[in-house]
Amino acid sequence: MSTEKLPEGWVKTNLENIASWGSGGTPSRSHDEFYNGNIPWIKTGDLGPKLITKTSEYITDDGVKNSSAKYFPKGSIAIAMYGATIGKTSILGIEATTNQACAVGIPLEGLTSSFFLYYFLLNEKNAFIKKGKGGAQPNISQGVIKEHSICLPPLAEQKVITDKLDTLLAQVDSTKARLEQIPQILKRFRQAVLTAAISGKLTEDYRENQVITSWENTTLGTLIIDSCNGLAKRSGTDGEDITILRLADFKNAQRIRGNERKITLDSKEINKYSLKKSDILVIRVNGSADLAGRFIEYKQNDDIEGFCDHFIRLRLNSEKISSRFLTFIANEGEGRFYLRNSLSTSAGQNTINQTSIKGLALSLPTLPEQQEIVRRVEQLFAYADTIEKQVNNALARVNNLTQSILAKAFRGELTSQWRAENPDLISGENSAAALLEKIKAERAASSSKKVSRKKK
Repeated sequence: MSTEKLPEGWVKTNLENIASWGSGGTPSRSHDEFYNGNIPWIKTGDLGPKLITKTSEYITDDGVKNSSAKYFPKGSIAIAMYGATIGKTSILGIEATTNQACAVGIPLEGLTSSFFLYYFLLNEKNAFIKKGKGGAQPNISQGVIKEHSICLPPLAEQKVITDKLDTLLAQVDSTKARLEQIPQILKRFRQAVLTAAISGKLTEDYRENQVITSWENTTLGTLIIDSCNGLAKRSGTDGEDITILRLADFKNAQRIRGNERKITLDSKEINKYSLKKSDILVIRVNGSADLAGRFIEYKQNDDIEGFCDHFIRLRLNSEKISSRFLTFIANEGEGRFYLRNSLSTSAGQNTINQTSIKGLALSLPTLPEQQEIVRRVEQLFAYADTIEKQVNNALARVNNLTQSILAKAFRGELTSQWRAENPDLISGENSAAALLEKIKAERAASSSKKVSRKKK
């Protein structure tokens, strides 16, 4: 913002002129007696909350005396100067010490306030990040912070700006919190849909018009035509290059393309390990007990593809069971409970075998009802996906809204009407320029007195 475009009563200055700045230090880690005391000691990792009332670490009086850690009063503003945390800022809600990675500003009384300075630094975070210098861990200095420009409103207007930001940003945070709850609600909705699907509740109305309405109790083994553990070898010399699917080729049971691995296989190996549409891939081994035993429906690719030994392939009797319907049973509810309890664990790896998989008990509707269940589930899931996409878009807009509101505040746009209604509070001795000159004179006089006392 150029000087010519400043709102009435505002003045352009820098942060050195509106606050006293300092930083702290770290007591030697080789001295245990410097730590676990009762003096709050703030590090950059503590920054982020609007108001800090407790810290992750405390030091002792000896820790303060034997380091450059120093006390800063309640109401001071701390800002991170190093690494990925550059620009993070908080108000000290307690008297505290800091380490050297935090710059601390004490607002000058009669010129600015803690909350106004906090909001200003919050608005300038990206500007400070851009000023960072260095390699993997860029940093800014106190000098950079002191030289940073600020367009300062009159004190009365600062209070109005702060009050408006308190209200508006609280509304933004509340909206964001509500939006962030929706994905969990949708997750529970999807789980409820699957529970209804495999229990028969989802298609109660469908069965009213069917001749066969009962479900058959059976085990998965009776529905499998063929099962096979995946390919163990990692390279070959003779034959044809074939894509061998790994767990890395799937995310949330959906295929990810672009990083496939090919292995040369002979015709016998291709015949044994090639996949067909509607085959099921079961995660045979994984470090995560939540992933091991999960069922993935294979959707045929144009090229021949195989699968590695982290999977078991199931080829189903398609006249009796839908592979998609089977994934509902195996990945949720009692089916998932059975499979997870069938895992064996060794050396941090969770493993399931074909015998356990074939023992999975299930209640099986007719194939037409299975297909109707799949149709209804996918329809409801598509509805949930649409809502989730809308929520994510709304969250992105809300996240941008905070910065937009801050920017408007420090351009004077939130208080333009207030200025028009209160000209006496922004002009003359109440203008920011007049207040700044008054404070400068007081600081100069105070400094002069200190020099005179030293000469005596």
